[in-house]
Amino acid sequence: MNKVKAFVEIGNDGTYSVYIDLNDNTLNYGIHGNGNTVKEAIDDFISAYEAMKKLHDRLNKHFVEAEFAYHYDTASFLGYYASYFSLAGLSRLTGIHQGQLSHYVNGTRNPSRQTIQKIDRSIHEFADKLNQVQFV
Repeated sequence: MNKVKAFVEIGNDGTYSVYIDLNDNTLNYGIHGNGNTVKEAIDDFISAYEAMKKLHDRLNKHFVEAEFAYHYDTASFLGYYASYFSLAGLSRLTGIHQGQLSHYVNGTRNPSRQTIQKIDRSIHEFADKLNQVQFV
């Protein structure tokens, strides 16, 4: 099964979109999803995938199966995972002031490329630490 990048982004209107890179020729179709939350947008995206699969089957056309790796913009990531990471905890994890993170979540400010990399690195380092945990 092909692994394809799906991009999750917040729009200027505060809604979320999920889409695949149409320049990636892995798939023989294009799909996207929209919603008022990241979850709604991902659910809509998956629904579009399933609908495309049924359409290809109905038309007796080859359908390229895919597994999606979601790539989030900072605001979408923070909004989606807010129930798992408090801003206070994320601030301790990244070293970025909680108020600044709040601006990113609310879309009132956008992080610099350096800040995005710092958040990304911190989250992945934390995930690596969690991956080493063994319960006895």
